[in-house]
Amino acid sequence: MRVDLQPAYVLHGRPYRDTSLLLEAFTAEHGRISLVARGARRRSRGGSSGALLQPFIPLLLSFSGRAELKTLTATEAAAPAVPLGGDRLFSALYLNELLSRLLHRNDPHPELFAAYGEALQALAAAGQLEAVLRRFEFRLLDELGYHLDCAVDGHSGEAVREECWYSYHADHGLVVRSGPGNPSQPAFSGTDLLLIAAGQYEGEARHAARRLMRQVLAVHLGSAPLKSRELFRRSGAVGPGPEDVTGEGQ
Repeated sequence: MRVDLQPAYVLHGRPYRDTSLLLEAFTAEHGRISLVARGARRRSRGGSSGALLQPFIPLLLSFSGRAELKTLTATEAAAPAVPLGGDRLFSALYLNELLSRLLHRNDPHPELFAAYGEALQALAAAGQLEAVLRRFEFRLLDELGYHLDCAVDGHSGEAVREECWYSYHADHGLVVRSGPGNPSQPAFSGTDLLLIAAGQYEGEARHAARRLMRQVLAVHLGSAPLKSRELFRRSGAVGPGPEDVTGEGQ
């Protein structure tokens, strides 16, 4: 198989042997793929292609091979790198880690690819950080087949009511309960859930959305910690804090 000029972003890269790179890339038509970029770290008069093979640069990649690990044959920049710094850089790294951890290889998600590019641009444009993250998380869940409707009781099928409290259950979604519960059994007010369903992440709904996505994503991510969370903690970056970046918080 040979693919030419495929729109893509590098999600992660690491050195391989003396001069090469192993890459995880997210492509428009082939989903998440693994690539070896032979000689990408070799110094040459024209410069190394490794300078382009970095996260958050819109790329056009050509590659070949039938095995799971494909060979990169050409790289072009499709647009300038998305300018990210501070908490927005770590938020973008969080998105990359979600894609790397949750997407199956060679499973196309063209609409999610477009949503990822839009999320990066929104982060760079100083859009409301948490709203950008939450919307992408919901979109990712939809693409994976785990749609979560915050306006419907997943057990009864009835509309969520403002005056009620709800718990998240992996098998059903949000289910009504008798009261707000305690920290070990998170509950969400109907008022907040209806705001989340409408894409409004302000006030208490912002905290509720954070807690809800922490709980939902934990089901799919498993017990392995997110590396982007640890990077954020070590950096001491000023911004929303590791809770916001990883979906945890109040």
